[in-house]
This record gives sequence, C-alpha cells and structure tokens, in this order.
Amino acid sequence: MPFILALNSGSSTCKFGVFDQGPGGLAPCLRGRIEMHGEAPRLLSYDPAGAVLSDEPWPRTSAPDLLGWLEMRLPGPIAAVGHRVVHGGPRFCAATLVTEAVLAAVAALAPLAPLHQSQSLAGASALRAARPGLPQVLCFDTAFHAGHDPVVDRFALPRVWEARGLRRYGFHGLSYEYLAGRLAALDPPTAAGRVVAAHLGGGASLCALRDGRSIDTTMGATPLDGLVMATRCGSLDAGAVLYLLREGGLDADGLTDLLYRQSGLLGVSGLSGDMRDLLESREPAAREALDLYVHRAAREMAALAASLGGLDGLVFTAGVGENAPRIRAEICARLGWLGVRLDAAANERGAGRLNAADSAVAVWMIPTDEEVVIARQTAALLDLAE
Repeated sequence: MPFILALNSGSSTCKFGVFDQGPGGLAPCLRGRIEMHGEAPRLLSYDPAGAVLSDEPWPRTSAPDLLGWLEMRLPGPIAAVGHRVVHGGPRFCAATLVTEAVLAAVAALAPLAPLHQSQSLAGASALRAARPGLPQVLCFDTAFHAGHDPVVDRFALPRVWEARGLRRYGFHGLSYEYLAGRLAALDPPTAAGRVVAAHLGGGASLCALRDGRSIDTTMGATPLDGLVMATRCGSLDAGAVLYLLREGGLDADGLTDLLYRQSGLLGVSGLSGDMRDLLESREPAAREALDLYVHRAAREMAALAASLGGLDGLVFTAGVGENAPRIRAEICARLGWLGVRLDAAANERGAGRLNAADSAVAVWMIPTDEEVVIARQTAALLDLAE
C-alpha cells in the first residue's frame, strides 16, 4: 500500500500529511507538525479524526529523519513526496518534478521569498541526497495566480524590470485552490460568482475569485506585500523604504529583518505578533495594532470587490481566519455597505456558513488544507492517482 507524503515547511513549523492512494482517491491517514520554536523542537502527530498519536521531542529536523520516522509507523512504503514552495517565479506555473536543474532554478528565486524558499528546498535537497530514487514534486503557491490579466500583475516600472521577472505573483495559492474546491462543494452558486477569500494567518493575503479562478490578489512580487501580518509590514510606500535606507542607517540585511521580522502586529503593538496575545491584552497599543489589521483587511477586501465588479461571497481561513471570531466580526462590520451581515451566533461557533439571513453576501469559514492539495498535485503529476 503506497503513500504520498506532503511537506509544508514554514519558517518555524513544518506541517506534514500522509495520504493513502486508495480506490476512492487520496485519503489522509496521518498528519502532524514539527514545531521548531526555541531550543526544544517537538513532533506532534494526529490520526485523521484529529486525535493525538504522539507528542515527543524532536532533536532531528531533516526531511530524511521524518521520512524514516513515518516509515516505521506506516503499513507500506512512501511512494512520493510533495513539497510546498512559496515562489515559482514566471517559469513554474504548475507542479514540477524535482531535478538538480529545477532545484537550482527555484533556489535562484530565494531573494523574492527570503523567509520561506530555503526551507522548502532544504527538505527536497536532503531527501534527494538520502533517497535519490524517491520521486519528489514541488508545488508552488504562485501557480494558482498564473492566469491573471497582465494589467493586474504589472508594476509601473521600466519594462526592462518586468522582463527580468519583477512583477506581482500572489501567494497562498495552495490554500486558495483548496478553498475554491470546497466552496464549490458547499455552496455552488456562490462559488460560481464573485468571491474574496481571506487567508489570515501569520502570513496573510486575500484572493479575488471568479468562478473559482484567481483574478487578483493582495500580495505582489514577494510575500511581504499587502495586508498587515504577524511580523511583516504589508504594503509600504516605496519612499518610506528609501528613507529607512538613507536616514535609518539600515543596509539590505537590516531592512529585511525590520520589514519581515520586526513589523506588522509585533511592530505596531510592541508586544507580540500573535493575534491571541493581542486579543487578550488590555494595552492600548494592542488595540491599535488590531484596529490597523482590521482596517487594512477590510480596505483591501473592498478593493478586490472592485476588481470583481461586486461581491457574492467572503471566505475566511487559516489561523486567524478560522479561530478569531472577533476579528471576523470587526472586518465584516466595516463591509456592511457591501451588504455583508454576520449571524453573531454562527460566527462565534465558527463553523461553516456565518452570514445572517438578510445578508447580500454569503460568508463562510472553511478550514484550509494545503497538504491535501500538495498530495493531489503530486499524485496527478506522477500519475499515481486512480
């Protein structure tokens, strides 16, 4: 019984899912994550129903170590591994088989995703060295947005820079692909219309979907653009960047650290980048950070409604979108002029459809599942699916 391993590597956590290729299609048989916070990494695993199977120290952090740990617990071999990769640039617009040339080309995009790209490629490279015969597939967050009208992705810079690949790409595409499919199953009329999907996690973005396809998004050439995030600033006046370079005494590395790791909710609050901490805090600066987060999210949702020519649906997902009813309520309150009305009780429960009966816009909370999308893309590319 062969299995597919989906790896979703982040800057501090690696989520994974193992999927069985049964006659009815892919089914999850084990999920988990490696938490690499501080000096004591831990591995947690769960069964398909979410029951904890293990919670143990994890001093080993390489992909081959994880593969070996899984193979000791599975009744059959892992036939292939799929990896989430944040940036595919202009070349990689679909899942791609790992080769040395592909790894080198994707590594060259690291300056456009400095917090993420190296994590994904480190796992793929380590597995290629340890298990050279094991098929591996790279699945790109940017690929879902590849069909945009060029006017959506173009910067107002001299054309030579666009020719060199400097344009808007968009991210969180694996999440949006999953949401588009789930919404089509749950609410076909809304899914066929004009929908804004909100992936609100440590990294955050919005995607304008028309009939399940991306037509616009808030992130640009890098995952730094768009909404206020946990530690990332989101959209920032380019003149402010020049000021930080000239007057702030920052070099490129210092600027990268400031904009990616010291800004966002953390920078504005001075307390934390974790939404849970800020929601519990009574400090005025925490409230100010939350107000900015909500303001920017609602403003950008309205902008994407303009790209869509109206709004039929709004979908929340990811850590904040799934677990912070207060943030959902405050964002939706600012969109009342678009006809958004929440059912307060449904929003507090946080399950499924959240809009009131008199809402002109369907509002949903749908937990995302990037790992199953990685597994599907891997199976399809390698012809491992039914």
